[in-house]
Amino acid sequence: MTTTTHSLASGAGWHLTDVICTAGAGDRPFEEAHQDFCVAAVTSGTFRYRAQQGTAMLAPGALLLGNPGTCYECGHEHGSGDRCLSFHFGPAYMERIVAGVPGARKLAFEAPRLPPLPVLAPLLAEAEIAREKVDIEAFEELGLRIAGAALAAATGATHVRRAPSRRDQKRVAEAVRRIELDADGPVSLSALADETATSPYHFLRIFRQVAGMTPYQFLLKTRLHRAAVRLRLSDDAVSAIAFEAGFNDLSTFNRRFRRVMGETPGHYRARHGALAVPAL
Repeated sequence: MTTTTHSLASGAGWHLTDVICTAGAGDRPFEEAHQDFCVAAVTSGTFRYRAQQGTAMLAPGALLLGNPGTCYECGHEHGSGDRCLSFHFGPAYMERIVAGVPGARKLAFEAPRLPPLPVLAPLLAEAEIAREKVDIEAFEELGLRIAGAALAAATGATHVRRAPSRRDQKRVAEAVRRIELDADGPVSLSALADETATSPYHFLRIFRQVAGMTPYQFLLKTRLHRAAVRLRLSDDAVSAIAFEAGFNDLSTFNRRFRRVMGETPGHYRARHGALAVPAL
């Protein structure tokens, strides 16, 4: 086998795999079929991709585009190996994304790929960082944002920013409250969207517009804020504080805390000093 596929994350209607190929010029091109819509970000290597929409050379920063039920072929006559973050979306899920992208109308990709466009670079960098840091909770949002950007770029749709309606502001306010109440547990973007009767992509778009950040970013901010308060108000172990705040991994908590607060949780507590809580 020249290709290994690792499942990274999944949800209702979507999943993400990390695909590593070691094929070279001496290997025959292999043919497969797309089961769902595919938007794959090439993170290293080059290869030739031939699909129903045409043939293209894929390089780092490009997006491979695939439609469900179509066959495709990949070849490496010009170099060995590649690696991709491959997002897959069921037709019903993709239809909801299309409905949320202003100007997008078609539910099929007409081109086989998008070149390394500047507008895509920040998103693809976020996705690669999430893969390296195993940031599972970030992948659903990243998949929606990448799919939306791909649809907009592939169809030439232009985004006209409109002021959020009062209804959308109310939806975001309700979602913010839900995140605050459940920040110590898993919070699904799809569940938040369902509760506000919107598609996941539309919900993500209006949340960013109203709140100034994505739902996942707000969730992390809430967790880190609560952890910082507890570090100062209690003598509980840092690991206990991290887990109770909703972080499943202590190293992830330490890394995120340092990036946001500018120092490790231990240094933060030592510098500020844990405050004694008077007995009742």
